[in-house]
Amino acid sequence: MRLPFCFAGIVAVCVMVIASSSLIISDPSPSESSSGRLKLNPPAKPIPREFFGLHIHRAFGSTPWPPVPFGSWRLWDAKVHWPQVEVRRNEWQWEILDREVALAKKHDVDLLLPFGETPEWATSSLFHTAIVGDIGNLDDWRAFIRTQAERYKGRIMYYEIWNEPNLPRNRDIGTPERMLEMAKIAYTTLKEVDPNIKVISPSPVNANGLDWLERYLTLGGGNYADIIGYHFYTYHRPETMLDLILPAKEIMRKHGVGDKPLWNTESGWIKNPLTDRIDLVGQAPGWAARAYILNWAGGVDRFYWYAWDDDGHDSIPFTQEDQATATNSARAYGEVQKWLIGARMESCERQADESWVCKLTRESGQSAWILWNETQSAKFDVPKAWGVTTLTKLSGERSAWSGDKIDVGELPVMLEVAPVHH
Repeated sequence: MRLPFCFAGIVAVCVMVIASSSLIISDPSPSESSSGRLKLNPPAKPIPREFFGLHIHRAFGSTPWPPVPFGSWRLWDAKVHWPQVEVRRNEWQWEILDREVALAKKHDVDLLLPFGETPEWATSSLFHTAIVGDIGNLDDWRAFIRTQAERYKGRIMYYEIWNEPNLPRNRDIGTPERMLEMAKIAYTTLKEVDPNIKVISPSPVNANGLDWLERYLTLGGGNYADIIGYHFYTYHRPETMLDLILPAKEIMRKHGVGDKPLWNTESGWIKNPLTDRIDLVGQAPGWAARAYILNWAGGVDRFYWYAWDDDGHDSIPFTQEDQATATNSARAYGEVQKWLIGARMESCERQADESWVCKLTRESGQSAWILWNETQSAKFDVPKAWGVTTLTKLSGERSAWSGDKIDVGELPVMLEVAPVHH
């Protein structure tokens, strides 16, 4: 993302200066979904490997392939936007995208290619770096979509119409009405090239993105998307993502697309004065893991973490300064995959003291429970009926366990009815 913007989930006012003018964005306080008792209704299906997505900016060059597992890769800030691929009309530079497609195949990860930039030669307005220009001739948009889809037919199966259209930088092109025009062209063209391609709707961000999504779906945008996209960023703890996820799901149901998947195509914690206070040892690994647990529990089918190699721009970094060595948070991202992939989440609920309990049925058929507390250390009474025999920490440490109480805090733990394997 790498742009100043505001998140939902905590009272905050951000000022964005663009093109010598200021726009003030104010986000609301946490809603009832981020405080008090709450019971979520997770999807009944097994959690797939592809749920765990990632952004990698320089895999084509200086960044080694991540040592943590993941199942899907979104090519935002990866040097393959429209201006970088079609540098002039019908003049193409495919080298970087070719490399990234080859890497995805080598490592067996799905690719999502998002759109979100307009080349200077194609814009209808005075082009400068702070504002994304509108497209002067939509035939250029159609030709770009077709040429790219034909080149990567069978290799790139997911395309996202636009990145964060409701941000001020997109004000010349990002209205729901204009996005709908572009989505119709892109959807039709992509399906003509390959009916198996899946199209993700433009993905708004922030609390005001809910109004954008409402308008877009009211106009009929759901007819030109197989998947609904959103960026569920927050400045605060991961539970506040639900302040956006649950309303977005309700908007989808209202407009008859509640049966379509909802994807969080970009989220993480970008550096700012609030998130810079995150404890990289005692909090950050837990926030990363809880974000994935809660996105699935809230009904999100895929979540692309931003980002692997983000040059120090993240408050929860996944790499050390070398942009290659995994941090504790990245290792937690890998560990929670072991807990979730292949499992079914039977329930997930918050108790009055902000302790969470999410019940899983693992691939083996054994039961497991993931426990944490949002803000404090708390005693949790473990029901004897659970028959727990094993404790796994987010660090991956696994040990035999018995008892009737356990201390829970911001780092989730998993209790299982399973033998310990060393």
